[in-house]
Amino acid sequence: MAIDVLIAEDEPSILESLDFILRRAGWTISAVTDGDAALDAVRRLKPRVLVLDVMLPKRSGFEVLKQIRADVETRALPVLILTAKGQQQDRRIAEEFGADVFVTKPYANADVVGAVRHLLGRDAGTS
Repeated sequence: MAIDVLIAEDEPSILESLDFILRRAGWTISAVTDGDAALDAVRRLKPRVLVLDVMLPKRSGFEVLKQIRADVETRALPVLILTAKGQQQDRRIAEEFGADVFVTKPYANADVVGAVRHLLGRDAGTS
């Protein structure tokens, strides 16, 4: 079964918050807590959007994004990058690797929901 949003986040409180706000917005959610699991889940679950933290165990969000964009099966997946850093360098790297949206922690719930809604809306024409 395809899911709407896959969350890759290793911080339990942030993961719980994201899961709650995105489910409340009406989407089906799955979550993983490391980069390797994120790549596996993207291929297995075929989410409509990936919410990807930069700082993940095993494989960084940037590495995950780079692999997603290099794979013809997952290349078109909309990706929202989350980072606590908010540094220009992170934003530049995320854009170079093909991130669709970049949200800095701490974030407003409405910003994340709005970004996911935007990405899902853009995806709706292709499914």
